[in-house]
Amino acid sequence: MPDSAAPGQAALARLLDLEEIRTLKARYFRLMDTKDWKALREVFTDDARMDIDGFVTDGGDAIAAFMSGVLASVRTVHHGHMPEITFADDGHAQGIWAMYDYVEFPHDGEGDPQGLKGYGHYHDEYRRQNGEWRIALTRLVRLRVDPLPGGMPQAPA
Repeated sequence: MPDSAAPGQAALARLLDLEEIRTLKARYFRLMDTKDWKALREVFTDDARMDIDGFVTDGGDAIAAFMSGVLASVRTVHHGHMPEITFADDGHAQGIWAMYDYVEFPHDGEGDPQGLKGYGHYHDEYRRQNGEWRIALTRLVRLRVDPLPGGMPQAPA
């Protein structure tokens, strides 16, 4: 291979990595909203960490269990866009994603729905595991939260 081909191959490999990470994050959002907890587990490393507004869960299995327990009956819509992805090396990357989420808690149909519209950023770390990119850390920082017309639900006692 000519010397000039090596930089081109490296650039192509980096573009493929970028696209794999973008697809991984899109899958995370879709699986969360469609409540596919088994498949959602697979987007995380075994030792992953999730930090949602300061509430921390450690371990891929624990994250999937937490999310299924909290979101199973909640209507959600998550959008992630405008990613800033950087690479530490061939097996580690970081990403910042602008985000919007709509979270509507179940109600009896009487009155307005309770929940929120959130705006902020996901700060992620990715690691290549067995040849595939996985989420090793995801931290959500909401910059703004707008309650739905029925307000925010009361926290369980």
